[in-house]
Parts: sequence; structure tokens; C-alpha cells
Amino acid sequence: MDFFPPVVDDPYSFGAIAAANALSDIYAMGGDPLMAINLAAYPDGLDMSAFSEILRGGAEKVREAGIAIAGGHTVTDKEPKYGLAVTGLVHPDKIIAKGGAQAGDRLILTKPLGTGVITTALKRDQAAPEHVAAAVTSMSRLNRAASHLARQYAVHAMTDVTGYALLGHAHEMAHLSLTDFHFQFSALQWLPGAFDYADRDTFPGGMWRNHDYFSQWTVFHPSIPEPHQHLLYDPQTSGGLLVAVAADQAESLLADLLSAGETAALVGNITAGEGRLHISA
Repeated sequence: MDFFPPVVDDPYSFGAIAAANALSDIYAMGGDPLMAINLAAYPDGLDMSAFSEILRGGAEKVREAGIAIAGGHTVTDKEPKYGLAVTGLVHPDKIIAKGGAQAGDRLILTKPLGTGVITTALKRDQAAPEHVAAAVTSMSRLNRAASHLARQYAVHAMTDVTGYALLGHAHEMAHLSLTDFHFQFSALQWLPGAFDYADRDTFPGGMWRNHDYFSQWTVFHPSIPEPHQHLLYDPQTSGGLLVAVAADQAESLLADLLSAGETAALVGNITAGEGRLHISA
């Protein structure tokens, strides 16, 4: 279940993004969604056409996932909010947990990073329209195809990258797996404009909360500028899947992801450890 206030101005896009974000929890465990329930809050007196567009965006994204919205609940609030409670199905023996990563695995990330700084720039009226459009496209994309391909390769561990940012969710995986993750910063994929907004310190407050907590397990190469380090603590909305896969299958999985239209990349490797994160240049 996930719901949150608007991250973009267009109501339809907000609905689609919120739905994709909620559905991702099911895909990240290797499951398939069965049904969804709307969760919405809307202020009294605000134009109802915007609310209709939010619900339409969510409904069409849910339809794209191959399921239906079976009902929902709406309350009055000072700020619009929208999301879904999603029920899914996965065989108990086929759940892809966060804690199954193994030393020797390689790491694949399936979407570019940068949604936090871009949507924050939008809220401050500082975002270029083309940067917002690229971020909306990425956030609206379902993790459905990526999850299905990951299952075909029997990946060892997987999570979606959302509010705890890349490093927060990576730490969860590494800690639960008794491993360390090693990322190559230059291998990471970025949305257009992400570095520009980072260099202007256009970060949401959640970046600092992530930094304050997860930095204790993180070591950056000193050549990586501090604003670019902060990008890895930047909360993401409807981010991609971080996948730990056996080294001898990583290139084949990556090729299949790219063929399916995913913006995927090999971004690191895994060693035995205790949940630490190492980021090289």
C-alpha cells in the first residue's frame, strides 16, 4: 500500500505515477497483482475535474497491469493524496526476498535515478519542462516486465528503489544478506537534469533524513563531488528494481531487459560483508 501528495502538476500523470509506485511493491517480490483498491484524499471545494483525472490515471495504469480496481475509500483532507492498496499473488517458494543476495553476484538497476531532485525543482518552479516530461515517463513505467524477466533468471534478491533512495534500499538488501555492495558511480543511469538540480542543492528534505541515517554504512570515493553523493540519498518515486543476480547470468539478463525497453544497467557487484556500501568513481 502506498499513497502520497502530488509529485507533478498534471493530475492524470500523478494518478498514473502513484498507481505504478504502489504496484511496484508486488513486482519487487516476484509476484503478480490480483486487484487494487483506491486510497484517496481530496479537499472540499477544489475542482472535481482534477480528482477525476487522478482516478483516471490510476485506473488506466492498473488496467495496463492487467487487473481491476475493486473499490476504494476517499476522505476529505487539506491536500490531495492518492495511491493504491494492492493485493498480489506469489508462490511461497518463489518469493524474491531482499535478503538473498550472495557474494559474487552482480547488481542491475532498471530505471534511471533523479526523480527526487527533479520533482523538487518542479515544486520550486525551477524545472525545465523536458526534464519533468522524462521523469514522468520513468515514474509512470511499470516494473512489470523487469520483474517477469528477473524471475526467469531466478535472481537471488530484489527490491524497488523508492523513498529510502538507492543507498537506503541497497543497505537493506546488503544487511539482510550479510554482504557488502560495491557500486560504480559512473555506471549509474540518470534522468536528464538530475546533476544540474543537485549542483543547485535542489533536494527534498527526505534526502537529508536518508543521509543522516544511511551514511554510517556508506563510503564514497573522495573524487565524487558531495552534491553527486547526495543524489544517491535522494528519495525516488516509482523507481526501478535493484536486482542481485549470479555473475554468469548478469549480462544475459541485462540484454533481455534492454530488449524489453528498460533503462537498465550493471551498476556494481557484491562481496561478503555486513551491510556496508562502497561507491567508486
